[in-house]
Amino acid sequence: MIVDSVPLTVSDVGTGAPVLVLHGGGGPASVAPFVPLLAERLGSRVLTPTHPGFAGTERPDGLTTIRQLAALYARLLDELDLDDVTVVGNSIGGWIAQELALLGSPRVGRVVLVDSVGVDVPGHPVADFFALTFPELAQLSYHDPERFRIDPDALPPAGRATLAANRAALAVYAGAGMTDPTLLVRLRDVTLPTLVVWGEDDRIADPGYGRALADAIPGAELRVLPRTGHLPQLETPDALADVLAELVGASPR
Repeated sequence: MIVDSVPLTVSDVGTGAPVLVLHGGGGPASVAPFVPLLAERLGSRVLTPTHPGFAGTERPDGLTTIRQLAALYARLLDELDLDDVTVVGNSIGGWIAQELALLGSPRVGRVVLVDSVGVDVPGHPVADFFALTFPELAQLSYHDPERFRIDPDALPPAGRATLAANRAALAVYAGAGMTDPTLLVRLRDVTLPTLVVWGEDDRIADPGYGRALADAIPGAELRVLPRTGHLPQLETPDALADVLAELVGASPR
């Protein structure tokens, strides 16, 4: 679909109360296995846009910032005429969700930040993503990294091209530091109910970073998932789905 002249690829699964899932730097594949589970567990319609430039999609030259992505997704909710939307963002998807919450869209009902980057927390730096190899990223991203290691050299050319496109798009939107030094202070203006979910073994952004993020948002709650790293939707999807079911009033498994 086209939103504000931007071609946007959006997965649309399930029926019911709307949930907008925003993926991180791993691209839409980093949330795709979780989406059907979430739709079933919550009885929801789950929409998952691919951030332009990821997974080989087109990114207009003028679309370069996290705030612009947040504004784009606010317009997406307008175009689809959705209300009381639960926004769930992982990693940079959580950063986009923070900016979306600050926009004050009346269509957003609540926000869930899952191991989200974006804020600058003294003493708790975000790992230098662009200086790490894929095995090193796996080591920092998971409680059990052996389950999720990727050897890029073993992938077919299309798979390697997707990884390269994702990394290039991430560099454009997030920059080298993966943070906005103004964001932590601005979060005091968030008025939406906010849940911060963190993996206790996340070494991309540690749990102390997650606590600082939750403390910056008025009324936010922090939930820590055991035996979980930076990508709960892949490593402990049932635990994450249960937490989200509690938030929206669905029946946990």
